[in-house]
Amino acid sequence: MARFIVRRLVSVVPVLLLVAVFAFFLVHLTPGDPAAYMLGPLATPAQIDQLREALNLNVPLPIQFERWFLGALQGNLGESLFMSIPVPLAIWQRTEPTFLLTLMAVAIEVLIGVSAGVVAATRRNTWVDQLAIAFTSLGLSIPSFWLGLNLIFFFGVNLRVLPVAGYVPLGVSWIGAIRSLLMPACALGFISSALVARMTRASMLEVLSQDFVRTARAKGVAERGVIWRHALRNAILPVITVVGNSFAILLGGLVVTEQVFAIPGVGLLVIHAVLHRDYPVIQGVLLYIVTLYVFINVGMDIVYALVDPRIKFG
Repeated sequence: MARFIVRRLVSVVPVLLLVAVFAFFLVHLTPGDPAAYMLGPLATPAQIDQLREALNLNVPLPIQFERWFLGALQGNLGESLFMSIPVPLAIWQRTEPTFLLTLMAVAIEVLIGVSAGVVAATRRNTWVDQLAIAFTSLGLSIPSFWLGLNLIFFFGVNLRVLPVAGYVPLGVSWIGAIRSLLMPACALGFISSALVARMTRASMLEVLSQDFVRTARAKGVAERGVIWRHALRNAILPVITVVGNSFAILLGGLVVTEQVFAIPGVGLLVIHAVLHRDYPVIQGVLLYIVTLYVFINVGMDIVYALVDPRIKFG
């Protein structure tokens, strides 16, 4: 397995290189000048040129890319143009709420999605199955921001049991952190659970029709053991893929949800960086997201082997 992991990590080096190239040049091709934005509309051309010189924005793009790429290889992604702090520090300061919100959303997604999918598969063509199908259709069609706003109106404004916006750091109060993230986590988890439920149901229906399930029942294994120990274990691999992908997407940046709930996470950082033309932050966040995808995909391959011992790494 160690050789497989090393080969996978080596194979993604060209991918990261291409992402670095596109992230740098595409960001610089977007309209807008950070120097003009920082100085305001009353700045003179001479003042703008002077600030561009101080920020090294007058240097040709290939030279800028060379400096940035060599620094990135050493862990130096530059300094934010507007926050005046290193880019890794800016991302790290926003990681806690995004990471905690992602964990809570994925936990809700797995709890609701897997349970609904298993129940629907074991009660095929009944009203329970039809209700589960309706639930998945509803979840796949509801925008997360719309559900989030309705949760704010009901639980935050009417009942006043949860805060409507903001985030309480874990260092201040872990209960306050969970309460402040509960509504956005439910909004994201409910919507994501629809796809998990549909995938679980389809995979379970396929497995339940196989011979080893009938053999387990013929041997007198309890129905609960047949479902959860035999069938679900063999049907779980596609579900792991869906959950892993959603985890990577959520952890990469919850732009809309963090904006709605005013959570100071990576998603809100991206919005501010784009609005302020903060090139180093945008490039750093893009590399952060791609690197997460790489390691999560490798982690999913390892989980496959742990769940299904028939999988061998050559």
